[in-house]
Amino acid sequence: MTEPTPVIRVLIADDHASFRSGLRTLLETADDLEVVGEASSGPEAVASSARFQPDVILMDVTMPGGDGIEATRLIVDATPHVAIIVLTMSGGDDAVLRAIRAGARGYVLKGAQRAELFRAIHAVAAGQAIFGPGVARRLATYLASPGVGGPLPFPELTDREREILDLVARGRSNADITAYLGLSAKTVRNHVSNIFSKLPARDRAEAIVMARQAGMGGEGVRAG
Repeated sequence: MTEPTPVIRVLIADDHASFRSGLRTLLETADDLEVVGEASSGPEAVASSARFQPDVILMDVTMPGGDGIEATRLIVDATPHVAIIVLTMSGGDDAVLRAIRAGARGYVLKGAQRAELFRAIHAVAAGQAIFGPGVARRLATYLASPGVGGPLPFPELTDREREILDLVARGRSNADITAYLGLSAKTVRNHVSNIFSKLPARDRAEAIVMARQAGMGGEGVRAG
């Protein structure tokens, strides 16, 4: 018997009602996508993410009453299993870089073709990242610029993930990290799982070796 295709739960965050409506209509043409909610501002996106627990959020970066970048940071910090795709008019926007630094898994241009949008949603839901080589190069340049304090180890990690990896490299258990950072045990587990996937590391021991080789895990090492 064929296993049913898992449904990907999607939240749309954009301040234009007509754009949200059109995007919802488009997404609902796919049997394996379900739009579980909409949001018109950053704070509403944070609240809706907590309420609906989507698998993927399509996040506009510029919204009144709180932008999508800060919302991305808050959502990823609290629920790292939620994959966020930035909606943008241009892949060259500095906002795209800032959103990725905040934890977004990639970006999709507004007006992207149906196949491209669906491909991006499925990719990030599977734990992949979606951004072109141009954004990747600019992100690397940004992280290495003097204005952000020099290159950081593992730029593919969010600030929170890098902080947790540093604690892992110090030999801290998940329970220790939970208590130290004041996060829930589930949130820490999700962050650690994401770290292993992004490095990639097969297990905790391998992640520790990689982190220490990168200079993490010592007193005074910067986490982000």
